[in-house]
Amino acid sequence: MSVRKREWYTERQKRLIAEGQEPGEKQQAWIVDYSDQEGHRHIRTFDRKRDADAHAATITVDVSKGVHTAPSKSVTVAAAARAWLDGGTNWERATHDTYSQHVNLHILPYLGRHKLTQLTLPVVREFKDKLRLGAPAPGEERGSPRSDAMARKILITLGAILSDAQERGHVAQNVVRSLSRRRRGKERQAERRQKGKLQVGVDIPTPAEIKAIVTHAEGRWRPLFLTAIFTGLRASELRGLRWEDVDLKKGELHVRQRADKYNAMGKPKSEAGERTVPLGPTVVSALREWKLQCPKGDGLVFPNGQGRVENHSNIVHRGLAPTLIRAGVKVSVKDAKGKPRRDEDGKPVVQPKYTGLHAFRHFYASWCINRKADGGLELPPKTVQARLGHASITITLDRYGHLFPRGDDGAELAAAEQALLR
Repeated sequence: MSVRKREWYTERQKRLIAEGQEPGEKQQAWIVDYSDQEGHRHIRTFDRKRDADAHAATITVDVSKGVHTAPSKSVTVAAAARAWLDGGTNWERATHDTYSQHVNLHILPYLGRHKLTQLTLPVVREFKDKLRLGAPAPGEERGSPRSDAMARKILITLGAILSDAQERGHVAQNVVRSLSRRRRGKERQAERRQKGKLQVGVDIPTPAEIKAIVTHAEGRWRPLFLTAIFTGLRASELRGLRWEDVDLKKGELHVRQRADKYNAMGKPKSEAGERTVPLGPTVVSALREWKLQCPKGDGLVFPNGQGRVENHSNIVHRGLAPTLIRAGVKVSVKDAKGKPRRDEDGKPVVQPKYTGLHAFRHFYASWCINRKADGGLELPPKTVQARLGHASITITLDRYGHLFPRGDDGAELAAAEQALLR
């Protein structure tokens, strides 16, 4: 590693010297001459010595850590993103579309022309701040703010691009992965505070609401909703469920595939998503009756009228919403001032209290967790994790941990005190 000064005359100055005239001061630059961790020699030129010294100091540290990539070996963020997207041949279509949107709408407008070696920690942090604040991208007049959740997902995509570039030898370090763990932890805590805990009657249907929904569920929606309520399957898993994966004699079903938003079949969300879930007698009875009239076609348990994969929007708008309204599980629609809206006849405008099948999944989780004395199953956390198909127990506890019995209420606490002090 060396930092040296280079001086020279321009062609014009050389002509002045040849003519016997004063050429003026020599041109000068500062050169950083170094070898990377692989022994390859590189040269960078700077106008000022302090810039050359600062670069040399940075290079020395990076080379010693083995994380330096010369600019000549680097590629732009745009090129790295294209290579990453082209390499995602095993992704589902919906996944590829989501990543493409992150790249084309959010990453490339801000960072597309940057070389990967130019992505420092401050640059990435500034990029995230611009996303959240809605600062316009270079060349654009206006921008729009992204939510904290969206900004975080975009940053995860950028990190995946850099990881792929590392494997290709285009960059030596992933600065997104180098973000402070402490900062990420604080962001997760802030997000959890903002979301708050799931509440019964707000996010989770109450037992009374579930009874009303089951009572008012009609036709082909009844077996679907019963299965959703008492198995906790995701909507995609219900749409992809096949009769060959349902054992009515044993009273269990096997989750082996799911249908994405394009109605294409694929593997469950994670390895843990492939699981076996027991069925109660009410669900078994409903499925036995439904099997006799279920449309034939692809062998699905809950298909559309042609026996093909049912669209998620149809389930929500044609099945769930009318059922909730009939069951009285609804709320008033309010205007900008917080007052109930009314239709042309002066009647209050209402809408379903719960907007998707995930409310049934939340109920199933709470039912598994609640004490038997309260009508629940009182299952241990690991069993609940397995039933829900969560990839880790952390997901289960972060989402539903506050619902587990504390074991220190009332009589239990008094009994423990007496046993200790006896």
